[in-house]
Amino acid sequence: MAELAQVIVDVPTLQTNRPYTYQIPERLENQVQVGMRVIVPFGNGHREVQGFIVGLDQPSDYDGHLKKITALMDLTPVVNSEMLALSKWLADQTYSFWISCLYTMLPNALKAKSTRVVRIIDDIDENDRQLLFNNADQLNYASVQDHPELVSRLLKLRRQGKVSFEYQVNDRARVKTAVQIEPALSFEQYENLRDGIRSNAKNQLRLVNYLQTIIGKKVLLKEARQSTGLSAAPFTQAIKKGWIKSTNVEVYRQPIGADIEDQAARNPLQLNSDQQTALDQVTDAIDQEHNQVFLLEGVTGSGKTEVYLQAMARALKNGKTALLMVPEISLTPQIVSRVRARFGSQVAVLHSGLSAGERYDEWRRIERGEARVVVGARSAIFAPLDNLGIIIMDEEHETSYKQDDTPRYHAREVAKWRARYHQAPLLLGSATPSLESYSRAMAGNYQLLRLPHRVNQKPLPPIDVVDMRPEVQRRGETSFSSELLTALKERLAKHEQSILMLNRRGFSSFIMCRDCGFVLKCPNCDISLTMHLDSHTMKCHYCGHEEPIPNICPNCHSRHIRYYGTGTEKVMAELQHLMPEARIIRMDVDTTRRKGMHQKLLQQFGDGQADILLGTQMIAKGLDFPNVTLVGVLNADTGLDLPDFRASERTFDLLSQVSGRAGRAQKNGRVFIQTFNPDNYVIKLVQKHDYQQFFNTEMRIRQMASYPPYYYTVRIMGSHREERVAAKMMYDIRQELGNQLASDTIILGPTPRAIARLKDRYYYQIIIKYRHDNKLHELLTQIMQESQNKYQRGAELSIDPEPQYFL
Repeated sequence: MAELAQVIVDVPTLQTNRPYTYQIPERLENQVQVGMRVIVPFGNGHREVQGFIVGLDQPSDYDGHLKKITALMDLTPVVNSEMLALSKWLADQTYSFWISCLYTMLPNALKAKSTRVVRIIDDIDENDRQLLFNNADQLNYASVQDHPELVSRLLKLRRQGKVSFEYQVNDRARVKTAVQIEPALSFEQYENLRDGIRSNAKNQLRLVNYLQTIIGKKVLLKEARQSTGLSAAPFTQAIKKGWIKSTNVEVYRQPIGADIEDQAARNPLQLNSDQQTALDQVTDAIDQEHNQVFLLEGVTGSGKTEVYLQAMARALKNGKTALLMVPEISLTPQIVSRVRARFGSQVAVLHSGLSAGERYDEWRRIERGEARVVVGARSAIFAPLDNLGIIIMDEEHETSYKQDDTPRYHAREVAKWRARYHQAPLLLGSATPSLESYSRAMAGNYQLLRLPHRVNQKPLPPIDVVDMRPEVQRRGETSFSSELLTALKERLAKHEQSILMLNRRGFSSFIMCRDCGFVLKCPNCDISLTMHLDSHTMKCHYCGHEEPIPNICPNCHSRHIRYYGTGTEKVMAELQHLMPEARIIRMDVDTTRRKGMHQKLLQQFGDGQADILLGTQMIAKGLDFPNVTLVGVLNADTGLDLPDFRASERTFDLLSQVSGRAGRAQKNGRVFIQTFNPDNYVIKLVQKHDYQQFFNTEMRIRQMASYPPYYYTVRIMGSHREERVAAKMMYDIRQELGNQLASDTIILGPTPRAIARLKDRYYYQIIIKYRHDNKLHELLTQIMQESQNKYQRGAELSIDPEPQYFL
């Protein structure tokens, strides 16, 4: 009997974490490897599905009929042994299906709907060109994948470096190619050609001169045109005449801003004693290949990034690779320019702002070992880096490191797994560490490193808390207190810059009728619509529903319909009225929707083209502009009293981070926080820059309420288009949990979610809080595995370990 392969199949309606056994046909023996994608028959009909080979077995005594693998989708594995092991662990930890975890690790170009293409990249035998490629430059792999002798020939050509195996996704992620030229004649032959060219044929003469200078070289046509100043026509004619050989070669797409470097960051900086002490401990772990988790607590402006860069340099010096993660795409341009200045072309970037093609190219550069440093957001944790020497997570407290969709992983936990696998240190950095991480450091599970001072030796900026209650009574509804307005005008007069943060985009929060109290809500979600003046629409920020701004109340037809609340768009209009001479850049989801706008707006502000940067929380973190001396938080209460146990922690983190944007260079900074709750303990402790006291206070509250880090949490969420179906499913699960769990495990619910209806689906949830419960993981895994067949059609179930939000 032939060898066997264990295959995880991609069947959305019947997912399982159990691999199916398939027979490897003789024609594919010695070609099949673990980590390849395959096409296999599935079910009773003639259906064929895709899958991943996750194991190979020797022939067994199995008497039944085994189906055979239909075809290989890859010439080489797309998932290595590390990623295969990681995907299996991830499926178990996040209550997800294995196939989902495998696809999560790959760029879109390697996911299901792709065309596999083999392309000639060097001269090949004419017989092979005719037989395999029909005299074309590339072929669709599907046309030969069932012919083992042709596949074997292609594998040999690939080993010789003469063909490459690429993927195309809906024409979006094609391999980008460019024309490359090389001289076809000798220096003397070009001399003879010159004698026959008319003296007024200047373009031909210039081309011949140029070709004599590049004999023995291959040059991109684009570069040749730049060097000669010639159009494409003379080159085209020369190719037809046989003066030049031309071939199509692969070139990488350059993500926007990839060529921008922060020249000031090119050379390592002199570290202060705190930075050097922290770096020494990290580099010792790198040198000794010791898997240690470090928590670097450093105030804003304390030079954490320089510690990161020098630690990464040590890993590279030791022949290893390095991964630096940042939480937000808005942070990426500035930090990438610093990393690229330090490490040059070795740097690859991975984040959601890249096109499918750019992401595919960056992934391949990493996978081929051409990029040894990766900078990216959450999904960059799956970058196919080999021989990792260090993993760094900047702003480790950020909730954006947690994935909202299946598989619901936290990048910090995946980073721990990969660091253990490579016996490398993991460095977590933050000015306001998460309570979970800081408590682990206090318990000795993480090694705590501290940077208590700013590198410029200046103190943290003083924070003025402005009580907006008397301000509103005195001046009516306004976004700006007298103190903040005065400070803004002073900065304008000094040609200094200011940052203003309001954590809400749009023009206003909602529209309400003053006669009947009607609030215009989204027809698909239990949430009010937000007014956007730039598009003259009411928008739902959850499902994307849009409708025109009403002039009369849809309920009572009154004309007394008004907008309430404040958004960035409205604040900008008010600010332009109050300070018409000020140049303002607005930065929120609406103004940064177009590709490259994050970078463009930050570049404009950094170049001094604006006096005030107004934005949502995307401007709160990581930005470093030496001329910013004033930060204003327009409404610190947004999010403070949400029904979520992490609301206070998030507010403290956000206010501390945005305050740290002021006075980062030689000029002193100042911060104004406007609030209607000046006596709230979070506001008071932010004003004192007292993280330690906040940690102690919040931990007492968490302990009394049995919340993390004293308890672990799991959220089970069920949804359906009919509320009764969603509710019944969750009540059935509550019954199934019954009394099987540990005595100190707490089960809350089922209850409707805070926003009970979203995108026309009703949501019910159960919250489980536990310390140590041996039965819980097994029970939840069983519930997840059975959910596809057990509940009514259209019902969806998700299990989220350690959710960041309960809303």
